[in-house]
This record gives sequence, C-alpha cells and structure tokens, in this order.
Amino acid sequence: MTPPSKTPTAGAPPSRKSKSVGPAVVVGTALEFFDFYLYASMAALVFGPIFFPSENSAVSTLAAFSTFAVGFLVRPLGGIVFGILGDRIGRKAVLTCTLLLMGVATGCIGLIPSYEKIGIAAPILLVVFRLLQGFGAGAEFGSAVAMSYEHAASKSRGRQGAWPALGVNIGLLASSLAVTAVTSLSDDALHSWGWRVPFLVSFVLVGLGYWMRRSLPETPEFEQMAAAAQTRKKAQPLRNLLKNHWRGLTVVAVSTIGLNSISYIFKTFSLSYLAEFRDVAANVGAFGISLASAVAIVVVPLAGRLCDTAGTRRVMLIGAGGIAVLAFPFFWLLDADRPIYIWAALILTVGIVQPTLLAASGSFLAQQFPPEVRVSGLGAGREVSGAFAGGLAPLAALTMVTLSPTHSTWGVSVIFIAGALFIAGSALGDQYRDGTLRVGIDDLQARQEATVRGQ
Repeated sequence: MTPPSKTPTAGAPPSRKSKSVGPAVVVGTALEFFDFYLYASMAALVFGPIFFPSENSAVSTLAAFSTFAVGFLVRPLGGIVFGILGDRIGRKAVLTCTLLLMGVATGCIGLIPSYEKIGIAAPILLVVFRLLQGFGAGAEFGSAVAMSYEHAASKSRGRQGAWPALGVNIGLLASSLAVTAVTSLSDDALHSWGWRVPFLVSFVLVGLGYWMRRSLPETPEFEQMAAAAQTRKKAQPLRNLLKNHWRGLTVVAVSTIGLNSISYIFKTFSLSYLAEFRDVAANVGAFGISLASAVAIVVVPLAGRLCDTAGTRRVMLIGAGGIAVLAFPFFWLLDADRPIYIWAALILTVGIVQPTLLAASGSFLAQQFPPEVRVSGLGAGREVSGAFAGGLAPLAALTMVTLSPTHSTWGVSVIFIAGALFIAGSALGDQYRDGTLRVGIDDLQARQEATVRGQ
C-alpha cells in the first residue's frame, strides 16, 4: 500500500524552511535588476560617446538606446525557454541560471574597451553582452513571482507576491546610488573608468546572489506536480498554455504593455530628457531615482498588504488612475529645472504610483495560470509584450522629443495615458471576462478555504 504523500498543500501556511524564500527572492531579484537598470542608466548617460561617437550627441544617445532595446528583443526567447524549464525542472533551477547569466554578462560589459581603442568591435561586444543580459532577464521576474506566490498562504499571497517588486526597487536604489556616485566624478573620469566600476562590482554581487539562491526550497505546488512522474514526462507546458490558457496570456500581455511602457519611460527616458533637453546635471536625475526607489521600498510592502485586504484588481485600478493623473504634471515638474521639483516628480511616479502597480502585479499575474503552466505563462505572456513596450517606449519617447522643433513632451504624456488604459483594461477585462464576474484561480481557492474556516 502506497503511503500518503507528505507534499505540502498549496495555499497552506509556509513552513520554517519556506520562510527563507523571501530574503532569497528579494536579494536575487535586487541583484538582477541592479544589473538591468545600471545598463539602462548608462545607456542614457555615457554609452553614446564611448561606443557610438558622433558629432551629434543626440544621435549617439539614440544609438545607445537602441542597444537597450536590443536586449528586449531576446527577452521573449528567454522567457519562453526558461519558462518551460521552470514548469519542467523547477522554479529554483531557473532562478539560479538567470542570476548567473545576467550577472556575468553585466560584469563583462565593464571590461569592454571603447570604440576609440578597438573600433567596431566595441559596440558589437556591447550588443552581445546586452543580448545575454536580456536572455537571462526574460524569466527572472516571472519565475520569482511564481516562487513567492506558491510559497505563500492564501491570505497573504498579495503581500508575498510583492517580494519580487521589493527586490526590483532595492536593485534600482543600489544602481541609482552607483550612477549618482560615478556621475559626480569629472567628465573625463566618468568616461574613462568611472562608469566601469558598478559593472565590475556585479561579479561580486552575482556570487552573493548565487549563494543565496542555491539554498532556496522548491515550491510545494511544483513538488506536487513532480511527484506524478508519468504526468511530468508527458507535460508540454507551452502547448498546454497556448491551447487552454490563451485568455490568461492575453490579460498578462495587455497588463505588461502598460506596466513596462510607463516604467521604462519614468526610469530611463527621464534621465536622458533632463540631460539632453533641459541641461540638468546627470547626478540630479540619478539622485532623484535614488530618492524615489527608497520611497518605493516602503510603498511596495504596503501595497502588497492592501492587495490582501482590498483585492489586487482594485489596487491595479488605483495605480492606473494615478498614472493618468500624473501624465502631464510629471513633465511640468521636470521642466521647472529645479532639483526639488524634479525629485518630487520622480518620487510621485517612480516612488509611489509605479511601485504600487508592480507590487499588485505579482499576485494578479500569477493567478492567471494554474501551477503546471505558471512559469511558462508568466514568461511568455509578460516578456513577449514587455519586449515591445519596454524596449520601444523609451526609444519612441526620445525620438518624438528629438524630432519636435520645440522638444515637446506632449506625445510622451499620451503614452502614459495609453499605458494606464492598458493596465485598467486588463484588470477590468480579467474581472468581467466573457460577460460574467470571474475570480482568479487562487482567489476561488482562498474563498473556499475561508468558508471552511467559518464553518
């Protein structure tokens, strides 16, 4: 007689071992996004003259931003490949691989000689390492969300689903402080060696992240699937996903288009706009991002708790409304050309509204899929649309402002409003799919458990 399985039940209170998941997810995701946002900032500030020298500084910056967009082109492939692996071999293995791939690629960027020294080989190497960054980043957030969400008790899935968002903002704070420090150097020091230092530090940070993540426990829901060996052999996550869960893919894709477009314009385009068109010192914008990300570290846990009390969809709608309200005032504050107003603009957007959306998106996106296709669904749905929005939105914003005779930002504000509509549409579309009130897969389970407890 086969003994009963001791695999933990999904949605059950986390074990003592599971409590180590939070720090490991936060630290690992922070290291991943330290690398990612560091590249974005340096593309906006220094990569143009170093790797794409031109008599027109705006042309150089556009070329550098193009390499930032290139990384997004390979993210869907990374999301799909690692997503399938995450649903077949486990969330832990994928999180370790993505950390190593992205961290090592970032460190290598700091070793690339300039165009002046090795010619065309310099931008080619930059693109190669950027592609490796993007491939690794393709599954990081989705895998971290699945890991956090599946280890959480039903009543705290909003809070714990926000762990990756907390890691994102810690990484953003670390990278923005690094950018603030190196941009405070003289121009000669910044362009010759200063910009390299944060990239080289990534070699050390990736070692720390690997040590943290190798001790991660696998999720109870994946262990339940792995226990059914025959089912695992026949599992085809991508086929199952496309055939049976295309509605969830649509919700994730629409939501991500809105989230990524506004996020990368706030965090990368704004730095370039201030430096190129407002003649504001680079360290002013970088310090503003630091202040905003410090505020976000406080906001994210609060938003996660709000998801557990008010509901993730309601929090998503509140965040989308905030983006729409700030679409034009954001640039009014930036155009004041005074640090206090610039910092206020960044705190309101990067520090409060956008982190609220990111925190809510963890549980919102995870509940669109059952465990057997969760990482595949998050990877494919989020990264395919994210490649389009996150890669092209900052480039489109910079192009519109560059081509405008008066450097008008009106078109960029319209992008903000469009992004807010995408986010709100995904939240409302998910709730009232097919004309009937719908609850997420795990929302239904949580309500059933609450009913049982009440009895």
